[in-house]
Amino acid sequence: MARQAERPTRHVPAGGTAGLRGIGFDEALKQALLPCGDYDVTRWLFVPNTYCDWRYILGTRGRHPLICVGINPSTARPDALDPTLQSVQRIALNNGFDSFLMFNVYAQRATSPGDMEPECNAALHRENVKAFDWLLSLSERPVVWAAWGNIIDTRPYLKACAADLVRAAAARGADWVRCGPVSKRGHPHHPLYLRADSPLEPWDPAPSLGMEP
Repeated sequence: MARQAERPTRHVPAGGTAGLRGIGFDEALKQALLPCGDYDVTRWLFVPNTYCDWRYILGTRGRHPLICVGINPSTARPDALDPTLQSVQRIALNNGFDSFLMFNVYAQRATSPGDMEPECNAALHRENVKAFDWLLSLSERPVVWAAWGNIIDTRPYLKACAADLVRAAAARGADWVRCGPVSKRGHPHHPLYLRADSPLEPWDPAPSLGMEP
């Protein structure tokens, strides 16, 4: 309970990510796989394994994970999931998965999309794609839930970042799904406020991102 009380309810980036050090995924993953006093690493995957201005992965460990792709991380961390990730976990379990892995189109942590940096940090995005490819490698046939909502229109670079994820998923033979209705803009529903028993449905994200067939 103490960890819940200490969890921030809002995250505003201290500044742009261009000046951040230590954003490399490989080193962050290596540290995240080591024993940690803050949470159970046999249950949780948290990369980086400390709360900071970016996050690549947050989820639970299992043999049949559902990878959920939102826009960008907020305040969640192990044993202190925010309402969105609580919904993601419920829907994953109710659709036959034994675990969930929350990923994002862009790795900068910001509760309000309006606080995200106006320009894409190419280095951060490159490491984010590397993290996504590693997640995909955990399953013989990965299942990826597109869940970014209309927030993807918040910044002009987000669709291009998502398109890179779609290409990485295609190379790994992943299946894409959505949950809930598609918006008028053609984007998949955000996880918040979806019923726990909402079914996942096959979906092609490419048209909504303006990708060539």
